Amino acid sequence: MTTKNVGGIDRAARIIVGVGILGAGLYFGSWLGLIGLIPLGTGLFSFCGLYTLLGINTCPLKTK
Repeated sequence: MTTKNVGGIDRAARIIVGVGILGAGLYFGSWLGLIGLIPLGTGLFSFCGLYTLLGINTCPLKTK
């Protein structure tokens, strides 16, 4: 299992943007709409590979 590195607001924004890009692609009949799968997938799985490479983590810290 991968560690989550995408937090709540970031996750919601990615899902909304991803659905918007997919919708625009469908509306305009363009294959470029498939680019929306990237932010949608990273939002749904709460993991971004680019964040890992850059050392970014927007997920809140777990308190014990």
